[in-house]
Amino acid sequence: MNFFIFQATIFHSSASMLIEDQTNILKIIPFYKNESQLIKKASSGNRDAQERLYKKHAPKMLSVCRQYIKDVHFAEDVMVQGFLKMFNKLDTFKFEGSFEGWLRRIMVRESISYLRKQQFVVYDDEVYEKNQSEEISQSTDLDTEHIQQLIDKLPQGYKMVFVLYTVDGYKHKEIAEMLSITESTSKTQLLKARKLLQDQLRQQNIIGYGNR
Repeated sequence: MNFFIFQATIFHSSASMLIEDQTNILKIIPFYKNESQLIKKASSGNRDAQERLYKKHAPKMLSVCRQYIKDVHFAEDVMVQGFLKMFNKLDTFKFEGSFEGWLRRIMVRESISYLRKQQFVVYDDEVYEKNQSEEISQSTDLDTEHIQQLIDKLPQGYKMVFVLYTVDGYKHKEIAEMLSITESTSKTQLLKARKLLQDQLRQQNIIGYGNR
């Protein structure tokens, strides 16, 4: 299959795809008995299967990229590149775990690669000691959009480590390897990210603090 043609098709149709009804997006035409069959068809170059696989996972994968990349248009570009990379290596998927998890890891790495190429990432190595008085004593429910807005205000180095650790569940050793930093630096970015988020919430009177 010509992936350049596929990429052009995605760019022209992705906007309309992402506003489709979620129920319709998640449906797979009965011709494909399950996702495993769909993946195998897509791996063999079947255009219809590839498009259906894209439609099914694009909304969630855009959200993954958006967590790292503030501008939704750039996030969508990165998502498309992630799908192209996925289709090129789809024959390496061994069906030994979640396909969505495998695809998500590709999107995370593509997002990190994009940010590093843009030189948006600076890491602060100054040691920050956690103060017990900064612990959150109570919290309130926040909508996803509000939380993302707060995370977007973090310095990119803090934000990247925070999302990798808190949202995607990577360990500090894994983060250090992915970002070419030390485990100590990873831990420092996380602590400072949490401190800044707590300060933002406190300024907005959204959370209460103990020992004030």
